[in-house]
Amino acid sequence: MNGGLVRRRAADTMKDIAFSREQKERMVSKIKTYFSDELQQDIGGFEAEFLIDFLSKELGPHFYNRGLLDAQQVLNEKMDEVGYVLQELEQPEGY
Repeated sequence: MNGGLVRRRAADTMKDIAFSREQKERMVSKIKTYFSDELQQDIGGFEAEFLIDFLSKELGPHFYNRGLLDAQQVLNEKMDEVGYVLQELEQPEGY
């Protein structure tokens, strides 16, 4: 039951995904190029920005959560390594 509370609190702390103007301009360019090259359709910068906002809002949490999972896995691996190092440091107690 306590784990649910922790999850809810963590979800409440996720901030909206925001990008700098330069980042957004690069993304708009990539979307416009993709639409042109792959879909043979022109899309304006305004429409591309709306698409970025939509994808950030609707899909962003999925990528965010995956990033958290990946970070947790790396942290767990490193903590295992620390555990092994600590075991190697243990001294015999002279039974």
